[in-house]
Amino acid sequence: MALYSEKVMDHFRNPRNVGTMENADGIGEVGNAKCGDIMKIYLKIDNDIITDVKFETFGCGSAIASSSMATELIKGKPVSEALALTNRAVVEALDGLPPHKIHCSVLAEEAIKSALKDYYDKNGIAYDKKLFPDCEHCDHCCGT
Repeated sequence: MALYSEKVMDHFRNPRNVGTMENADGIGEVGNAKCGDIMKIYLKIDNDIITDVKFETFGCGSAIASSSMATELIKGKPVSEALALTNRAVVEALDGLPPHKIHCSVLAEEAIKSALKDYYDKNGIAYDKKLFPDCEHCDHCCGT
């Protein structure tokens, strides 16, 4: 059995939505250099719809694939759907990740939420603080 699904390999070899974005409406960066995974998400939002999304990821193939898939899952969707995206949905869309790489999907979920929080903060939009837990990615993947 292969360690990585064909979808993981495709999103690693041919990542979608890679790059930066000028004048992004929301930017989120999560990760920890100690773990080696750092992800930055850029969002363009118009009338509550994510019209464009870009990412930069420093990390392993699973981190790149998770970033790519997560951006595909939220592009063109309402902010509320992006906010509801879970790492589990990213893993399922990739047809699975090895257990020791699940933290990459968690990173993708947290980067999107961080970018959405930035969007809300920049625009003075009220939000439920419970939607944005104050935790660090590497607390639950690297124990740092």
